[in-house]
Amino acid sequence: MLYLIALPLIVYLAFKAKYKESIPARFFLFKNPTFSKTEAIWFHVCSLGEANALKPLLPLLKDKEVLISTITQTGYTEALKYNAEVRYLPFEIFLPFWIKKQKVLVILEAEFWYLLFAVTRKRGAKIVLLNARISDKSVKRYLQFAWFYKKLLTYVDTLYVQSEIDKNRFIALGGRNIEVIGNIKLANEIKHSQEYEKPNVLTIVAASTHESEEKSALAAFIELVREKNAKFIVVPRHPERFDIVYELLLKGAKDNGLSLSRFSQTHNFDTDIILVDMMGELNNIYRISDIAIVGGAFREDVGGHNPLEPAHFGCKIITGKHIYEQKELFKYVHHVQYVERDEIFDAFKKAENLPSSLVEETIDLNPIVNKILEQ
Repeated sequence: MLYLIALPLIVYLAFKAKYKESIPARFFLFKNPTFSKTEAIWFHVCSLGEANALKPLLPLLKDKEVLISTITQTGYTEALKYNAEVRYLPFEIFLPFWIKKQKVLVILEAEFWYLLFAVTRKRGAKIVLLNARISDKSVKRYLQFAWFYKKLLTYVDTLYVQSEIDKNRFIALGGRNIEVIGNIKLANEIKHSQEYEKPNVLTIVAASTHESEEKSALAAFIELVREKNAKFIVVPRHPERFDIVYELLLKGAKDNGLSLSRFSQTHNFDTDIILVDMMGELNNIYRISDIAIVGGAFREDVGGHNPLEPAHFGCKIITGKHIYEQKELFKYVHHVQYVERDEIFDAFKKAENLPSSLVEETIDLNPIVNKILEQ
């Protein structure tokens, strides 16, 4: 009944670029048949970040049959890069008819779909939660529905969590066989794909930005460029916002006598402000940047983004204070400035006397792989 009520909204969203593949596949099973293989190792991820987290793990499984399901279009695209059969995870009402018997289901982070757990377990698969977490922002909601999560966690055989805090929160919800392993994203090999020449001036990247964050970062840059020569590179989180962000940057550039370009057209960094309106370029940009403003943390509703890449390339990281979704990762990164959006300019000034951000910790995935293979 709820599905029918929501149908007009689902159809509407299907016309948006970011949903044009995922919604027909998930809600109407369009070009989304069940997996062709059985008795395989099935990974379920949500989006791009979780799909990326599989990169160091899957090669350790060697010749095992691997399946991957995902929720978002970006996650699906990333999963296609692996030697695996890839599907969108259908809406829950379809799962009893869609799920086949597999050897083990490995669910990353916080993808807690009741029928996914229940049906998969009933088909005979073991269930492992990997990189599991309960953020500070969501813990109250989990506890309010503790009766639901206690039932859901009865289907789980092993829980690999990111921190002791997460372990205690899962224990409170009835979790068992819990091991603290840290964040598996620490095992990712961070690479760049292009060798761009670094500009010979202070280079600042505003990375993975969301609505309103570009405006704050641009204002701070404009204030800075009055004092010293610098370049400002903007890499929005979502490609559907490229044109909107360009208009914002264009106004700022015109009002302050600055030059602006779109990277997709010039493929260089000759102007004062550059909009990177292409996917897959962020690590290449981090590599030539001195300072990285990591977006998603200047708004309460996002929770921050991965700081490991800019730290790997030696950027001096500035981010907001709302990092609840990435709190465990930021724990491993040293020399980060956490500021309000009106404090970004001051952070630029302080960065002159701060060392580059860095990551010192690592993680061993072999015990996790061995456990998965034992299931």
